[in-house]
Amino acid sequence: MISPWDRWYSTSCCLCCHVRTGTIILGIWYMLINAVVLLILLSALNDPIQYRYHLTSSELGTDIDVMDDANICIATAISLLMILICGMATYGAYKQHAAWIIPFFCYQIFDFALNTLVAISVVVYPNTVQDYLQQLPGTFPYKEDIMSTNNMCLVFAVLLFIGCILSFKAYLIGCVWNCYRYVSGRGTTEVLVYVTTNDTTVPLPPYEEAVAIPPKEPPPQYMEA
Repeated sequence: MISPWDRWYSTSCCLCCHVRTGTIILGIWYMLINAVVLLILLSALNDPIQYRYHLTSSELGTDIDVMDDANICIATAISLLMILICGMATYGAYKQHAAWIIPFFCYQIFDFALNTLVAISVVVYPNTVQDYLQQLPGTFPYKEDIMSTNNMCLVFAVLLFIGCILSFKAYLIGCVWNCYRYVSGRGTTEVLVYVTTNDTTVPLPPYEEAVAIPPKEPPPQYMEA
């Protein structure tokens, strides 16, 4: 009987590319996003007045420090950690080291769990959508039109949007998991080749060891005079 894990196992993903290739592309994409975020945060630390991370009372109605220096430092550390995790996944998929892919897979599970909690909170507390819209600045485009929409329609639209995001994230989690299984399977599988004669069966050494062993030179042959 085929187990559910084996039933969903596949070595191809996305545009019919290999799961290793898909994991490498995904890791590079996440690294680029976090690198851009890191540059923005470092620029905000260097020149906070230009990036205006202190929103005035004319925008939100209250004087709130949205991101002070401490929060920016925390966000910078998180961005550096994400770049490290994504780099490990990219290296692990490229060099076929399964253990290097695990941190990125754990991050995907954590991110999926957070988005699922957001969807559950919208279902349990549907008024949170209206509360969030009221906190948006007055210059936000189409704010009044969105707030005039029926609350149930807003909740349905938000849940549909979150559901699409969760489906896409679940597919990416499956791709990374299949890459981990593929890499770990190649690392643990040992293929034995046997040479059978009339009276004995001798196992040959692995291919890498056979290539590393230099061939024995044939004994010198002397020609008779």
